[in-house]
Amino acid sequence: MAKRTVLRSSKGKKLYAVRDKAGKFKDIQSYKKAHGADIKRRSKAETAAKKKTKKKKKKKKKKL
Repeated sequence: MAKRTVLRSSKGKKLYAVRDKAGKFKDIQSYKKAHGADIKRRSKAETAAKKKTKKKKKKKKKKL
């Protein structure tokens, strides 16, 4: 994941600034939109954990 810096706009809104490897700003988004997108997306760890719990539930149902 890209390194993000939290800044404030001239109006006082929170911003996420994504930097490239050289340290220059690559993309600037409003915190509200970027945070919402992050929450909607699942991480690899969350997806793997959900698969494990599904497998355990299936095994329990077969035993009963």
